[in-house]
Amino acid sequence: MKLAHLALLVSFTWLSSCSILPKSEPFDVYRLPSSQGSAAVSHGAPLRWSLRLTKPQASQALNSPNIAVIPQGDLLSSYKASRWSDPAPVLLRNRLLDGFQRDGRVPLLSTDDSNFQADLELGGNLQAFQTEYQGTAASVVVRLDALLVRGYDQRILASRRFEVRQPLSDVQVPAVVAGFGQASDQLTAQVVSWAVEQGQKVAPPPKP
Repeated sequence: MKLAHLALLVSFTWLSSCSILPKSEPFDVYRLPSSQGSAAVSHGAPLRWSLRLTKPQASQALNSPNIAVIPQGDLLSSYKASRWSDPAPVLLRNRLLDGFQRDGRVPLLSTDDSNFQADLELGGNLQAFQTEYQGTAASVVVRLDALLVRGYDQRILASRRFEVRQPLSDVQVPAVVAGFGQASDQLTAQVVSWAVEQGQKVAPPPKP
């Protein structure tokens, strides 16, 4: 019995050392670069309505940590050995949250990670978060169909499409990631201005 046990142990050790399972390829994990926008500027008294930011809906290809790229035509691919720290909808929602915090006009902010109620919700559909090639020229494209929704009954109050194209002079992954940061900053500034303007029109009046 002892010899059989020893033989089994030796065989297991040999098989473990000679495993034919493929090794997983290492990859780099990138976060969306920190916002390069200016610090919060006072725009008068803070607005009294609250806003909840929700992750935008997205296709399966975009709702993943892959860094998407369209090298030609309708071929959707991703950069090899590189990943986002979170799926694209989460990255954009968090960038929008940072944008509202920097803007300072809507201090009552929350996200869909919590169960807090809010007067208004901002979400929508993320249609593009990718690099696109046109011949040899490449650009980062971020496209959001934004929806401003009333909190208590989910009625759509306002909608608008936002799109930013950030040309790339360098198509190496670190430079591409920087391009995503610049495009997200531009889109965030546009969305914040629009949402504040629309919110002022449709938000419930403050209670006396």
